[in-house]
This record gives sequence, C-alpha cells and structure tokens, in this order.
Amino acid sequence: MSAGSASSGTAPAAHPAAILPPLEGSARAFGTIALSAAVFMNVLDSSIANVSIPTIAGDLGVSATQGTWVITSFAVANAITVPLTGWLTQRFGQVRLFVMAIALFVVSSWLCGMSWSLESLVFFRVIQGAVSGPMIPLSQSLMLASYPRDRAGMALALWSMTILVGPIAGPLLGGWISDNYAWSWIFYINIPIGLLAGWASWQIYKARDSRRVKLPIDRMGLFLLVVWVGALQVMLDKGKDLDWFSSPLIIVLAILAVVAFVYFVIWELTAGHPVVDLSLFAERNFSAGTVALSIAYGVFFGTVVLLPLWLQNTMGYTATWAGVALAPVGILAIVLSPIVGKLMGRLDPRAIATVAFLVFALISYMRALYNTQVDLYAIMLPTFIQGVAMATFFIPLTAISLSGLRHERIPAAAGLTNFVRLVCGAFGTSITTTLWENRASLHHSQMTEVARPGEPAFDHVMNGLQHLGLTQQQGAGLIDGLINQQAYTLSATDFFYASALLFLVLISLIWLARPKTASVSESGVSPAAH
Repeated sequence: MSAGSASSGTAPAAHPAAILPPLEGSARAFGTIALSAAVFMNVLDSSIANVSIPTIAGDLGVSATQGTWVITSFAVANAITVPLTGWLTQRFGQVRLFVMAIALFVVSSWLCGMSWSLESLVFFRVIQGAVSGPMIPLSQSLMLASYPRDRAGMALALWSMTILVGPIAGPLLGGWISDNYAWSWIFYINIPIGLLAGWASWQIYKARDSRRVKLPIDRMGLFLLVVWVGALQVMLDKGKDLDWFSSPLIIVLAILAVVAFVYFVIWELTAGHPVVDLSLFAERNFSAGTVALSIAYGVFFGTVVLLPLWLQNTMGYTATWAGVALAPVGILAIVLSPIVGKLMGRLDPRAIATVAFLVFALISYMRALYNTQVDLYAIMLPTFIQGVAMATFFIPLTAISLSGLRHERIPAAAGLTNFVRLVCGAFGTSITTTLWENRASLHHSQMTEVARPGEPAFDHVMNGLQHLGLTQQQGAGLIDGLINQQAYTLSATDFFYASALLFLVLISLIWLARPKTASVSESGVSPAAH
C-alpha cells in the first residue's frame, strides 16, 4: 500500500484518473455495463425485500412488524457507510474499494439467503447494507472518469438509468420470486450479477486506481456518525408504529440523534482528518444542488410510498394492479435519459432541472384532482408523464452538485450527496405516511359531523339501506367505510397539492447555483450554459 501524509483530511494525494485519458471503444462499453450491473444489483436489493416481508416473516415464524427489521437493518447500515465513501477511497483506492464492496456484497447476499432465523438475517443484512454504501457513489465517480469531459452528461445519464430502473423492478421481481420460489432467491440472484460485475470492473479499472493515503482513523467522528444516523433511521422507521412522540423510545432516539448530530458537525469541522468532508457544503454549487436534489427526492419518494398504499388500502387494488398502475414511470425516463445526457453539454443544467420540477408540480396537481371514482387511465397518465421529470431530475442536479470540484473530491462529494438524499428519502416516507393518516382522521371527523343520526341526509341513506335488507349496524358500517375511503382520498390529494407547491418553490433553490464552463475543466462534470 502506498502511504503518504496529507496536510488535512480533505486533501488526499493526487488522483491518477485526473491525468489518465478516458476509456475508449469496447473497454468503455464493458466498463459501463459492469458499473451499471453493480449499481442495479445494489438499488434492486434495497427495494426487492419490501414486498417479501410477509413471506419472510411467516417462514421464520415472526410477525410482519418484526419482519420490517430486515429493511430497517439494511437502511441503517447503508446510511452510515455512504458518507464514509470519501475517507474509505483515500484509504483503499476507489477501484479496490469498489471491487471489495461488490465481493463482500455477494458474500453477504449468500449469507442472507442461508439465514435460519430473523436474528441471523438481520445481522447479515447489516453487513450487506454496510458494504453496499460506497458502491453507488464510486460507480458514479468511475463512470465520469470513463468518458470524455464533453460526454460527462451521457455518463451521468447512463448511470441514472440504473438508479431509475432498480426501484421499479425490485417490488415486481421480489413479489414474483416470493410467490413462485423461496424468498432466499431474492438474495441469491445477486451472486452471479455481483461476480461478473466485480470481475469485469477489476479487469477494466485496476490500472486506473486512485493513490492510497494512510490517514488516521477518526474514531470519534465515526462513533458519532453511527450513533446519530442509527438513532435517526430507527426513529423514522418505527415512529409511525409507536405513535411518534407519545412513545418514550422515540423521544430518547430523537434526543440522541439531535445531540450526536450537533457534536458530529462540530467535531468534523474541526478535526484534522474528518471521516466525512463537511467542508463540501462551503461550495455553493454542491450545497444548492444537493439540497434541491435531496428535498425533491424526499417529496418524490413520499409519493412513491403513498400511491400504492392509497391504491391498495383505499381503492381496493391488488398488489399486482397497483404495480401495473405505477409501472409506466420508467418508460419515458429510460427513453429520454440518453437525450438529456447529450443536451447537458449545450444547455444550462439549471434550466433542465427547472423543467423536471415543473413537470413534478404538474403531475402532483393532476393527482390532487383524484377522487374515489378515478379510473386506471387517470392514475397511469401522470405516472407516465413523470418519466420526463425523472429523466431531467437526477442528471442535471448531480452535475450541479459536482460542478467545480477537483476530481479527487468527487468520490467524497458523491457519497455525501447520496447520503443526504437517502436521509431525505427516509424523512419523506415517515412524514408522508404520518400526515396521510393524520389528515385522514381530520377529514373523517369533519364528515362524521354531518353523517350521524338526526341529520336528514344520513337518516335518508340509512332508511334506504334498511329497505335493501341491511340491519342498522350493517348500514352504519357501510357508511363508515365510504367515509373512510373519502377521508383517505382527500388526505392524499392534500399531500399532492402541497407537493406541487413545494416543487415550484424548489425551483428558486436551483438557481442559487452558479455552474460555469470554466470550472468544468477542473472537475470533468458536464458544462453549464455559461
């Protein structure tokens, strides 16, 4: 291992990829495929287990609530190691770290499939989540280094396509495997993909590894990171089930997360060799791009969670038909991503991102017009249009976040951006589901003020139901079910209205960034219009 000394934790040795020429021909094609396969495997695994929880829980003899620790354990470990990417890259080299992460991911996937109890599965999922953390940011960095600077937009487009396809394919594939095979195969399918991706990545990129710098371990920073991220993730995952701050456990987790986070920020900003490079937020483009991307992703991910819940729990859709209704989101995203990648070299990425937020606002408004009579076409149309927003969302905002950064800082920046995005996604999920139920309770109480005995409309409906042969209790139950359906639908439309307004507000945040062509020559990130 080549050792060296850095003047600070944010000043690693020079990155050879900054002077090596980009890959050409078949090497670049196979490199792109290998990186994409690794990313797809990673993103797929983060969502494929979600629909299999009932099957896994039943097979292991635990409740479905206990089974959700299979998801939580992965998410906590993954969230902790993603921001460590920059430090780990300096320590091991980005190619060696990437291939090591893939190899360990394959091993942990095999162990997950071999699990004999919930405790063993959760333990192996922790390992799987931890080793998978650096894979996505490093794949992003390696993909950018594989392409000429004037084609960086295309590199980001190809990378984004795998990020978009994974969450769509995960639930569908997980459900199909659980219904037709043993649940362990949702983990075993990673083994051939990972072995091929790891072998190909090493063969193509081993001569392009970054120089390693033996930095001291920031033990206190690492400890504080584990504490506040772990406490926050568990709080967000379990808050809704435990009725949030009426639970002593949630209160303790919230206090622990806040205190540890404050100490973490102070420590990392003053440490000689910080484990997470928070100084990146001093960069205007990084801050504006990361914050806009993360908040928008949180709102978007809230929608991804809310729509299938509403369709299945309120509108009576089966899991299969809910998947069909939401599947069209990937069509335009996959078709348009390469086109957006080509446009990145000629258009201002802020303008492209503005288009994404306008489309997000439009589809949120379209969904805000839903009612209990909405048909499948009306549900699928905005989902199909959303593909335009997805194609114009990740690519320009990622380019803005990385614009102007030196090449050796890109792994750390990509890791930190993805970390903030994941945290906002967790916030979006928890806030959305909680608000949905709270607003539904409010709408339900408002409607029952007029739907009660003594009100002419209620008495008229009850008389009609009794003439049809229903008892008073059966009629009241039927009316309450209709009120619940209306209440949850109105609550969902409230969220969509709020989402539309928030996307419009976020447009102003995008234009705080100042990506410039002059800075592109330093970072290799796609240029802006000026």
